[in-house]
Amino acid sequence: MTDDSLRAPVSMGGPIGANPSFFDLVARERPEALPRAASDAVEIPHGTTVLGIWFAGGVIIAGDRRATSGFSIEDDRMEKVFAADEYSAIAIAGAAGQAIELVKLFQLELEHYEKITGDRVSLEGKANRLGQMIRGNFPLAMQGLIVVPLFGGFDEMRREGRLFHYDATGGRWEEDDYVATGSGGRPAKSSLKKRWRPGLSREEAVQVAVEALLDASQEDAATGGPDPTRGIFPTMQIVTEDGANQGDENEIRAAYEAVVGGREGR
Repeated sequence: MTDDSLRAPVSMGGPIGANPSFFDLVARERPEALPRAASDAVEIPHGTTVLGIWFAGGVIIAGDRRATSGFSIEDDRMEKVFAADEYSAIAIAGAAGQAIELVKLFQLELEHYEKITGDRVSLEGKANRLGQMIRGNFPLAMQGLIVVPLFGGFDEMRREGRLFHYDATGGRWEEDDYVATGSGGRPAKSSLKKRWRPGLSREEAVQVAVEALLDASQEDAATGGPDPTRGIFPTMQIVTEDGANQGDENEIRAAYEAVVGGREGR
C-alpha cells in the first residue's frame, strides 16, 4: 500500500470507491454526534502530563494519572494513554472529555479504514489523519477546550519507532528522541533531557519515563505522582515490532523503586 491515498484531507477512497473515513461518515450522517462546545461556566476536567520516549526497540508513550478541574483534583486514576491500533498509541493532555472523544473517534477511524480498504493505514497516514482531526477541533480549542495529544508507533516500513506531537491547530512535528506536553511538560522534558540517550533498552526507557513523570509531579501541582500505598503508578503503552502493549504494573513499580532507591543512595 502507498501513502498517496492517505494524504488527501477528506476522501481516502478505497478500491471500491467508498470513503474509508469514519470521521467523515459521522460528520455527514450524524453531525450532532461530534463533540460540541460547553458552557464557559462549566468546570472542565483536564488531563495533565504525558510524554513519549524513543528507545532501541520502539517507543514508549506514558502519562500520569491525575485529572484536575481548576484547583481541584477530579480523578487520581485517569487513563490518558491508549492503544490507537495494533502498532500505535496515543496519549491525551487538555480537556479530558473532549480528548477521550477524539481518541475514540481516531480508533474507530483506523478500524473503519482497515475494514473498507482491507489494508492498514501507514504510520505516516495515521499521524496525518490525527492532525486533521485536531484541526477540526480548533473552533472548540478557541473556547478553551484544547486537546493536545502525543502519538507514536512502530513504522512497519522503516522498521523503527516514531514519535509525533501536535499543537492546537493540528500542526504536526516528529521527534527522534523524546517529547513531553501538558501542564508538567516543561519539568518532564528537562528530566528527559538529562536522562535520555540513544540506544536505551526497554527497561532503561521505562525507568526514564517514570523518573520524568516523578520529577514533573514535584514541580507541577496538577501532575499526580506515584502512590505505592494506593497502587497508583503512571500508565504507558510500549510499542515495538510485536505491537502495542500496556506497560506491566510490576515493571513500572520496579522502575519507580529503582528511581527512589537511587536518589536515597545519593
